[in-house]
Amino acid sequence: MEHDTLTANYLHLQRLSTEDGPGIRTTIFLKGCTLRCAWCHNPESMITKPHLQWLSHLCIGCKTCVLSCPGGCISMENGKLRIDSSICVLCGKCAEDCPANALELLGKQIHVKELSEELLKDSVFFTQSGGGVTFSGGEPALQPDFCAALMKILKEQNIHTALDTCGLVPQSNLEMILPYTDLVMYDLKLMDAQQHQQFTGASNERILENLLWLAQVMRKRSQKLTLWIRTPLIPNATASKENVQAIANFLNQNLTDLVERWELCAFNNLCRDKYVRLGMDWEYRDQALMNREELDDCQQWARQVYHKPNTVNVTGAARVEE
Repeated sequence: MEHDTLTANYLHLQRLSTEDGPGIRTTIFLKGCTLRCAWCHNPESMITKPHLQWLSHLCIGCKTCVLSCPGGCISMENGKLRIDSSICVLCGKCAEDCPANALELLGKQIHVKELSEELLKDSVFFTQSGGGVTFSGGEPALQPDFCAALMKILKEQNIHTALDTCGLVPQSNLEMILPYTDLVMYDLKLMDAQQHQQFTGASNERILENLLWLAQVMRKRSQKLTLWIRTPLIPNATASKENVQAIANFLNQNLTDLVERWELCAFNNLCRDKYVRLGMDWEYRDQALMNREELDDCQQWARQVYHKPNTVNVTGAARVEE
């Protein structure tokens, strides 16, 4: 398929990122995900279709959007905009007509050529820092044709590529992308199948199967492929001694020779306003950050069991105690 005809359900770029792989990176966020994690930090990327968000600080209360909506999906009560998502078809007319730009459609179709040209503008940062481009989401491997084609263009320019995946995709999708991938950042959230179902909405069976399959691919592959494991530290969910050490034991038994880095990613609540803007509830909206002692405990639990303790790192911010 010609590159010019390939498109993806695209959200946005994040430039100058230092938390999505080595060096300075540009991270691509694609829409659509197979999981529904209770703590999701990118709720706007869960589904493939666009999201309509209301920026209350820009709204002037003129109700232009209410009048322009052809489906009668929008109302305003006590200064708060309400969008009936059950009947909204995301035509975007309200956002187009809003004089204050207080409504925004998140997500669009983008062509490989358009996005590659934008990414190549950052190549000097990649070269100088040892960075590159990270494909994230959502779950980028749900759009394997697009990812493979775009990664191929980047590799032709000697740009490092990374895939950030939850692992809940068909193996054939990963097979399509891996030939152009330098780094896989693979999420292991919960080892207990019942808890995984409870907190993410899906079983972890295929996730673990795909990771074991990836290990086989890496051992046979002549071209170097780096593997990082990522575990989000979520209070009362993943951040328990039992879970952290269960993951450590799984890695010991199956992947010790392959995992270059295991990241314990601290919970953050910076996405709280996203849920408000999208009109979505978030059960972690009142959850505080973990303090340094709690994060250190998680790291210590992992290092007590894991055979490569020096590769376990905590990333993200800790709560500052007063």
